[in-house]
Amino acid sequence: MIRVIKRVLLSKKAEKDLATVPVHVALKLQNWVEDVEERGVEAVRKIHGYHDEPLKGALKGQRSIRLSKGYRAYYRVVKDAVEFLRVEGVDKHAY
Repeated sequence: MIRVIKRVLLSKKAEKDLATVPVHVALKLQNWVEDVEERGVEAVRKIHGYHDEPLKGALKGQRSIRLSKGYRAYYRVVKDAVEFLRVEGVDKHAY
């Protein structure tokens, strides 16, 4: 049985980060959250524009999405009584 994850929560850090990012970055994250809640995370991962990818190294277990050329959001799947996505942070990506 395939579980469709459609719930997204923001961590306190992510909420704080969103207060400092440009408006277009916050809006893109809002659009992503709405897409996930409507279609499910597996369907949204296939949308090329988000560049959803698993992370390596110290952030292994998390995934990132591209909000702009310079900004990324980081999230992970939380398995509790109900599975959901938790956005851990939003920051300017260092190349």
